[in-house]
Amino acid sequence: MPNSFKIDDVWVGDKYPTYFIADIAANHDGDLQRAKDLIYMAAESGADAAKFQHFEASKIVSDYGFKDLQANKSHQSNWKKSVFEIYEDATVPRYWTQELRNTCIDANIHFFSAPYDFGALDLLNKVGVPVHKIGSGDITWTSMLKNIAQSDKPVLVATGASDIQDVTRAMNLLSNYDVPLCLMQCNTNYTGTLENLKHIHLNVLKTYSLMWPEIVLGLSDHTPGHATVLGAVALGARVIEKHFTDDKLRVGPDHAFSMNPHDWKDMVERTRELEAALGSTRKFVAENEKETVILQRRCLRATSDIPVGTILTEKHLEALRPAPSDSVFPYDEVRLIGHVLKRAKKLGQNFTVYDVE
Repeated sequence: MPNSFKIDDVWVGDKYPTYFIADIAANHDGDLQRAKDLIYMAAESGADAAKFQHFEASKIVSDYGFKDLQANKSHQSNWKKSVFEIYEDATVPRYWTQELRNTCIDANIHFFSAPYDFGALDLLNKVGVPVHKIGSGDITWTSMLKNIAQSDKPVLVATGASDIQDVTRAMNLLSNYDVPLCLMQCNTNYTGTLENLKHIHLNVLKTYSLMWPEIVLGLSDHTPGHATVLGAVALGARVIEKHFTDDKLRVGPDHAFSMNPHDWKDMVERTRELEAALGSTRKFVAENEKETVILQRRCLRATSDIPVGTILTEKHLEALRPAPSDSVFPYDEVRLIGHVLKRAKKLGQNFTVYDVE
């Protein structure tokens, strides 16, 4: 089926409910029990998957490189520790992996993680994740993209801080492998301010749909509120990823722009309402309009009592509500004008095609 694929036992795509990924990421704060608690909270809030990020500080960032930067005005400038130390604190210990997966099974939620080194990828494949995520920062790391694609699992590709050449290069590589793809619009500014809404550019999803019509669309988002998510779903996104925490005021790199359980549940509920409202691409009289189509439409009715044998003219007709289904409608007045009336009509009575010769 085009524009759809399965993540484990759940269909994802155009004709299916939006798939929600709670990115717990660094919000475990180095505590395994806390990570497990967040999994249960995410499941209770309506998430379909709990996602983590598997990295080791020394394999994702250069301590020297960040200290050597002349200026770093991003959200990282507010961190109290060095970038390398923050990544060390945010690391998911590899020995947690199986227990995190088991917890997700118990919570009836999917478990997966974004691998940021080849060892992490091997571990996740061994544990058995149903899907892989390529973070925006790795979209140009072609050897990792190739290895992920060779895992023979669906691949979610985030495209933050990328131009169309970066996206095309990645898609050309991944398309060489027979794996389902979800292409996710993303903006990788992590300040969590409303100002960022001007930089989301959800209409890029239209471009992705035109360039790669066979793939599933998605959104990886870091903005507050629901506007971005609802807009993306309206434009065709069927996979949504947001960061998840229990308290946005906690100290840590991801808490401030994450969603808490209340906001997450509200987001899911509003999205389900939107999905119901989006409905069909066909235009037709809806089931709940079948009565009002009679009550609100106009049909042709007699302007006075009219005897049999009258040759009908415009002066005999006026368009008034209601319009029973057997009525003659205003656009069909030629079926009455100039014809001989064979059934007498009373003032206000509607005309049918059987009333004339």
